[in-house]
Amino acid sequence: MRILVVEDEKKVASFVQRGLEAEHYAVDVVHDGESGLARALDGYYDLMILDVMLPKRDGYAVLRELRGRDSTLPVLLLTARSAVADRVLGLDLGADDYLTKPFEVAELLARVRALLRRGTATPATLSLADLTVDPATREVARAGRRIELTAREYALLAFLFRNRGRVLSRALIAQHVWGVSFDTFTNVIDVYVNYPRAPRPLDRGAAAPQPRVSGGRARRRRGARQPGRRRGPSPRRPVRSARVRG
Repeated sequence: MRILVVEDEKKVASFVQRGLEAEHYAVDVVHDGESGLARALDGYYDLMILDVMLPKRDGYAVLRELRGRDSTLPVLLLTARSAVADRVLGLDLGADDYLTKPFEVAELLARVRALLRRGTATPATLSLADLTVDPATREVARAGRRIELTAREYALLAFLFRNRGRVLSRALIAQHVWGVSFDTFTNVIDVYVNYPRAPRPLDRGAAAPQPRVSGGRARRRRGARQPGRRRGPSPRRPVRSARVRG
């Protein structure tokens, strides 16, 4: 999932970015309202975290312009303004949620998860046949038995789950799972797509279709040869509960 953070206080922006990246979200950060609006209109984001007090164009103006252009991008307002009138104004302009500073990182992440579930119209627990994915705990199970995945494997599986039935380009997968532009000379996405499909005792005898990335598109085929299991990159150490002050 890809998140845009628009925050002029660089320490706060950096802290929010590290907290989100520790949960394996792809994050872009800008520090003024005009840049935030341009990114939100031109980029492909799942959520925008928008500060109100911004240079060049404040958060309310950015939000008003977004909704005026019929953008349905979920927006979480993040600000030190705690008056009821400020919260009402932000929500009336089209914000999906409002979080005041100081705040706990755990609460920020919980609100992010809630907005992402709402924005993608998916239930709290994702399931397909006997395979289940819990975004809150990041647990994956098949037929009730837990499957251990690396952080990147999980991010890829969750992204594909949320976009089932869609044809996904390598560039889109790279942006949302790796947070980088796609390099046409790498096969890292092809390799990772096959990680969760590698032979495991839990999957013996299963006849699940095999995914294939070809021609820049993700497709499926049966009977594909399975690559050997490789160790993915180690997940980052999670950010402990902390408090952000405006």
